[in-house]
Amino acid sequence: MSESKKRDTRFSDGDGDIGEFILFMISGHPLLPSSESSSVVVHRRGTPSRNLPSFRCLCHNVSFSSSTYDETQTNFFELKDQQEEEQEETAVSAGATTRYPLKPLTSLARSLSVVASKHLYSADSRSSQQYSLECPVKDRGSRVSWGSMEMHNNSNTCTSFDISRSSSVVQDKLSKSRRVRNKSVDFDDYLLYAENPRLIYINDPRRTNDKYEFTGNEIRTSKYTLITFLPKNLFIQFHRVAYLYFLAIAALNQLPPLAVFGRTVSLFPLLFVLCVTAIKDGYEDWRRHRSDRNENNREALVLQLGEFQMKKWKKIRAGEVVKMHADETIPCDMVLLGTSDPSGLAYIQTMNLDGESNLKTRYARQETASSVFEGCNVAGLIRCEQPNRNIYEFTANMEFNGQKFPLSQSNIVLRGCQLKNTDWIIGAVVYAGQETKAMLNSAVSPSKRSKLESYMNRETLWLSIFLLVMCSVVALGMGLWLHRHEEELDTLPYYRKRYLTKGKENGKTYRYYGIPMETFFSFLSSIIVFQIMIPISLYITMELVRLGQSYFMIEDKHMYDSSSDSRFQCRSLNINEDLGQVRYVFSDKTGTLTENKMEFRKASVYGKNYEGSDLTDDSLQDHNIRAAAVIRSRWKLKSEISVDSKLMDLLHKDLAGDERIDAHEFFLTLAACNTVIPIVSQDTSSCHGRSESLEDVEAIDYQGESPDEQALVSAASAYGYTLFERTSGHIVIDINGNKLRLDVLGLHEFDSVRKRMSVVIRFPNNTVKVLVKGADSTMFSILARDTERDDQIRRATHSHLTEYSSEGLRTLVVAARDLTDAELEQWQCRYEDASTSLIDRAAKLRQTATLVECNLNLLGATAIEDKLQDGVPEAIEALWQAGIKVWVLTGDKQETAISIGISSKLLTADMQQIIINGYSEEECRNLLADAKIRHGVQSANRKKQNLKRQKNSENGYLEIPDEAKSSNVLQLRAGKEEPAVCAPLALIIDGNSLVYILEKDLESELFDIATSCRVVLCCRVAPLQKAGIVDLIKSRTDDMTLAIGDGANDVSMIQMADVGVGICGQEGRQAVMASDFAMGQFRFLKRLLLVHGHWNYQRVGYLVLYNFYRNAVFVLMLFWYILCTAFSTTSALTDWSSVFYSVIYTSVPTIVVGILDKDLSHRTLLQYPKLYGAGHRHEAYNLQLFWITMIDTLWQSLVLFYIPLFTYKESSIDIWSMGSLWTIAVVVLVNIHLAMDIRRWVFITHAAVWGSIIITYACMVILDSIPIFPNYWTIYHLAKSPTYWLTILLITIVALLPRFLFKVVHQIFWPSDIQIAREAELLRKVPPTWRSRPDEGSS
Repeated sequence: MSESKKRDTRFSDGDGDIGEFILFMISGHPLLPSSESSSVVVHRRGTPSRNLPSFRCLCHNVSFSSSTYDETQTNFFELKDQQEEEQEETAVSAGATTRYPLKPLTSLARSLSVVASKHLYSADSRSSQQYSLECPVKDRGSRVSWGSMEMHNNSNTCTSFDISRSSSVVQDKLSKSRRVRNKSVDFDDYLLYAENPRLIYINDPRRTNDKYEFTGNEIRTSKYTLITFLPKNLFIQFHRVAYLYFLAIAALNQLPPLAVFGRTVSLFPLLFVLCVTAIKDGYEDWRRHRSDRNENNREALVLQLGEFQMKKWKKIRAGEVVKMHADETIPCDMVLLGTSDPSGLAYIQTMNLDGESNLKTRYARQETASSVFEGCNVAGLIRCEQPNRNIYEFTANMEFNGQKFPLSQSNIVLRGCQLKNTDWIIGAVVYAGQETKAMLNSAVSPSKRSKLESYMNRETLWLSIFLLVMCSVVALGMGLWLHRHEEELDTLPYYRKRYLTKGKENGKTYRYYGIPMETFFSFLSSIIVFQIMIPISLYITMELVRLGQSYFMIEDKHMYDSSSDSRFQCRSLNINEDLGQVRYVFSDKTGTLTENKMEFRKASVYGKNYEGSDLTDDSLQDHNIRAAAVIRSRWKLKSEISVDSKLMDLLHKDLAGDERIDAHEFFLTLAACNTVIPIVSQDTSSCHGRSESLEDVEAIDYQGESPDEQALVSAASAYGYTLFERTSGHIVIDINGNKLRLDVLGLHEFDSVRKRMSVVIRFPNNTVKVLVKGADSTMFSILARDTERDDQIRRATHSHLTEYSSEGLRTLVVAARDLTDAELEQWQCRYEDASTSLIDRAAKLRQTATLVECNLNLLGATAIEDKLQDGVPEAIEALWQAGIKVWVLTGDKQETAISIGISSKLLTADMQQIIINGYSEEECRNLLADAKIRHGVQSANRKKQNLKRQKNSENGYLEIPDEAKSSNVLQLRAGKEEPAVCAPLALIIDGNSLVYILEKDLESELFDIATSCRVVLCCRVAPLQKAGIVDLIKSRTDDMTLAIGDGANDVSMIQMADVGVGICGQEGRQAVMASDFAMGQFRFLKRLLLVHGHWNYQRVGYLVLYNFYRNAVFVLMLFWYILCTAFSTTSALTDWSSVFYSVIYTSVPTIVVGILDKDLSHRTLLQYPKLYGAGHRHEAYNLQLFWITMIDTLWQSLVLFYIPLFTYKESSIDIWSMGSLWTIAVVVLVNIHLAMDIRRWVFITHAAVWGSIIITYACMVILDSIPIFPNYWTIYHLAKSPTYWLTILLITIVALLPRFLFKVVHQIFWPSDIQIAREAELLRKVPPTWRSRPDEGSS
């Protein structure tokens, strides 16, 4: 048969002519009526209906090759033990395979497979049967390894990997997958649903829940009830160890021998903190209760006694039949039984569930839709999986009117979704209340802890040691003093053994327990007196400061995205300061660096390249313009799409050649092979001024889950192939004004293993075709190689794909072929069995798809442009200058990722690229070793030794090198120094290599190379591989990591990183909901880190040190007093003064400064990104600063105590007057100390600092005016004396003089980067009013 004849058979029913078929397609022949059945599984026209055989109908000489595991994309494994396992081993060559029983394996996705034949358990039988996965087509050019991943080298040779060499390899991979999975947050483990399915009897809730094992539909998101609030809230609060410490202190103070403070006063600080937190938690929970009550009391129509009646949501039960109307919210998870559309089609919006605004289609099965539409009684049985959190999958089957058919995700509507563009739907409840997928997914993302807070615990431990040392000194001194004065205790005023007063107490002994017990009690009493050495107020202060910082970040107008109307979001208040220490940024590409708004740019059809051009260009011929006008006279797209005039000519020529046929099938595939929803509406604006218009123009918009699909369908419409109707069983395409109805027999959706999508359709003349589109890495291996012409087209298309990828375009390959009756019957048989299976349905559907996805005819390729977001190159450049490494983790092709890397300034011309594309573990090992030797990469241990000489990031302060001490801010240092190499390195690695590298023995090699490179690009990576790369850095370094993404595939990466940032993009809000911070554009990351991150880190670092100082100086002052009063643990300060010191007197200034203070303006921080390196060097908070602060605190406490003591040594002043002086002096001292460090004074700062001193005086006046207090009227006597005021002034000057001199000398001779930048700011001749206003707006 000639080549043309051979190609003609793709369109003809047998020996018909191709020209007749084309004429038939564009003619006005009537289509079959829409009322005919269009079952997805089985639909044969012109043949009598019959029961298709089950899986066992196939011949016995065929076998399935199933996936064994997926190391990178398998989220969940559940292996079923078998008592006996037999293996037959044969040489894996010339088609020979290894056969052994398959352990049932459940997973979300698979990317690696074993080329082997195994026993596959049928869904309805325990007996095993083998089925061949070899393509049932003669003369195949290359063998297809079913269910396996095929990888290609440059010569397009297909390589299949047998990674079942030994059981140890499998176990290692499984353990590795579990290790990665445990570090990320994903769905719960699946159950083997076939063993324990949920039985739902439709319209029979009593029988459904006869064992009372299903929950009702009432939901509860609140934490507490009236009964459990107090105990549960206290239990949660006392998870903080500091609270337990202060509870123990308060309990000790209740004991009579240890009652240093008043028993009520000692409880005040802890009760205050507990009450404030409890009130906040109680208010939040009351709001949850109110929301739950409103939600549970909503009403819906439920079928009761043969008619639909209103019923409250909380009383709906599993098994009941519910009817919903347009724009109503779905109350529970329901399987669709029927809709207002006769074909069973319904549109829903899932914004409340996953944040996606695009409409999605759901279908009622034709078997139930017709019965519901006719008003028949509804009864049947649904077998479904147990409740789980996966909102993207649903596995079940239904028995209805004697038929059994599968149910999938497209047949269920979930709680929280809204019904759109559909008058009504009727569904059977399968999951209710807390068991719905929405409620199972309502858990918050895992809480993260600030790294600075973990460092703070180290200093808290040191303060605890100081506290114990001071208490031991007091106790030891007490014991020695008692031993020395043991004979005088009867007469000494504090320790006499007997009462000397007259009355009934005369002669009675004091409670004296002997020297050992008195010493022990002195130790415990000292702990009570010195308790605030551990600052309880610091926890509340940090929470309030972080809250204030978050407010100013949210209100920053520079991080508002007008295009998406999205403001910056702070979803976590625990890690604000971590934004100032980020060293690694892991970024997704599509939708994060790019806009994720796809535009069809180029196409390769029949080996020829076509590029879009502007329709209004004068170079276009008149007939092209007229042809385009004809196309658009009926359908108006939402956005204009440029078309190629030559390709348009080809489509409109009356030719019967192969090129015309391929072009026709190419655009037919683009219009048909998708899941988009056409939304048609009348457009009167476009034809308002066109009186010559013969018909109204209809505007058409496409809604879909993938922007790629929307772009491809829109492009097909621009070329005259307009998809305008879709139901569960058919689609209708307008081809240049002629309607073509295609029956959809089955759809294999895109998955990460096959990396392609296919649809099986029947034409009006009963011709059946499979239309396929997918990634070139998997498409070229399943193409037919019949003639030399096919090879030429393949080579030309491959060349075009390389060209497209180098330009940064996203590519897809399009192919199709005819199916014979035998192939169709075989596929339908397996498709029915696989789609009704409750065990590993996804894997069986993948295997079934491979029956038709082979020997395809290559039609062409598409190229879609995903433009960079505004400001991305500038943001990446600024981050690099700040010493932050940016790694891009994407699922795109390597060429596309490299092109985007160049355009975004991530890759530069002077970089040496290290490309790792390995197809085996040994090859990856050799590539890594070769790269290390060639580029002189050091091992991790040696690198650590070198870094130890350069930095002391945790235990000290890294000094600025000499070259950075000049006044030129442009020479500021970036932080860590990179290894000395002749040129910067860039590592480019693909997901296939990561499959082998992410093992313990190769991870270290990858780590050594990656950390030596300035840029890392990971291509074709799976979601869990993204998390694995983040963990590679996080687990091996102390560097702060940040992950940023916009899609559900970025969730694992975002939750793995120390800081997770979500982009409010086109792919829904899963990433936003799992993130710590969210924003509208990648470019805002520059301001978030360089400005707010720097400010937050500087503020919180100083806040912690200041709180340590503030409490320690007060405690040390009491310590010196106790040493001078015979170690008696008495206090010169009143109980209320001690309590109010950290709660009222000194707390407000620290909060205000922590929120508003700025060391530099936002302009300076953005102009000089290297200033961000202060966070990398831990300049604001480190152990050396802590010890310097403690030494300063020791000096200030000595001055604070001894100057008043020496001043009033010869006077008759009483102890309470001294206590009043010390109280005022310490408050003035710590506030002046704070004022010395404030860099930005505003009105609120002045009011807080000086106002706290005024408030202290006011409180002292009030307390000293109460007659029952021992310090009654002391402040009035002291205020009259000039000595009192001079003493306070002298204390302040002498105590702060060393600190002042130290700061002056250090800033003159050893200035920091920040100090240099501050001086540069002061030298600018800019009016203060102009400089301060923008700063205030972006705090």
